[in-house]
Amino acid sequence: MNSRTPRTQVDTGALHRRCVTGGPYARIVHTGSTGSTNADLVAASSRGAPEWTAVIAEHQSAGRGRHGRVWTAPEGSQVIVSVLIRPSAPGLVRLGTLPLAAGLAVIDAVTAAADRAAAETGSPSPLQPVLKWPNDVLLGGRKLCGILAEAANLSDAPAVVVGLGINVSLTEDELPVPHAVSLDLAAPGHTFDRTLLTGDVLLALHHRLTQWAAGDPGLLADYRDVCSSIGARAKVLIPAAEGERTIYGTVTGVADDGRLLFRDEDGNDHELAAGDVTHLRPV
Repeated sequence: MNSRTPRTQVDTGALHRRCVTGGPYARIVHTGSTGSTNADLVAASSRGAPEWTAVIAEHQSAGRGRHGRVWTAPEGSQVIVSVLIRPSAPGLVRLGTLPLAAGLAVIDAVTAAADRAAAETGSPSPLQPVLKWPNDVLLGGRKLCGILAEAANLSDAPAVVVGLGINVSLTEDELPVPHAVSLDLAAPGHTFDRTLLTGDVLLALHHRLTQWAAGDPGLLADYRDVCSSIGARAKVLIPAAEGERTIYGTVTGVADDGRLLFRDEDGNDHELAAGDVTHLRPV
């Protein structure tokens, strides 16, 4: 099965005009192929790259998600973006909510792309993206996007890199895991302009990361509105660093510091800073 969305290179001139000349970014660096845009930008941050520098790539061979999971795809089939921010030292107390802000930005960008596709074709888009805590972007219960926030410096000159890869045109046989999905697969009959989508992602990241840096309470309110974990029956695998175990119960909310609020089957309440959440079917 061939993809519908063309795998042509992103139009860097158009992207620069939209996001740098006419937007909030200091610099956009484009590369055809690299190991990891996050690693490239972490290195650039140590050489003095300004805040709101972005690196975009057509392909990366060593992209990583949470817990070191590999996230790769054929050239031109994803939107691959990393962004550098330089938060204030006091802002670092909110690092726990940074991944949530990044996930919400992807929801914003995919929603914008879906609305544009629907307007162009005159038919409704089937895309209804939601978040699974902390920042898994889901379409129809399948994962669309890998997101990883990495600290480049947390001492004298704080710097954080937020990277992501959105599956745009992957076919079923190209998916890295069975529970992944692409925009093409989720929205038959629609195509997606990767240049426009990349711009949507960059501008959404700027908006949501600026909210995060300012401690805007509206960020978490918007997050909770699209977090499908809240109210879901679920199991959570607690990582070894916090005493590896699996608990079952119901997600009751997301705290202001980003932790998952969870009530287990024995009625005990937990506040979880880390863990793999699996939504379960209602009994």
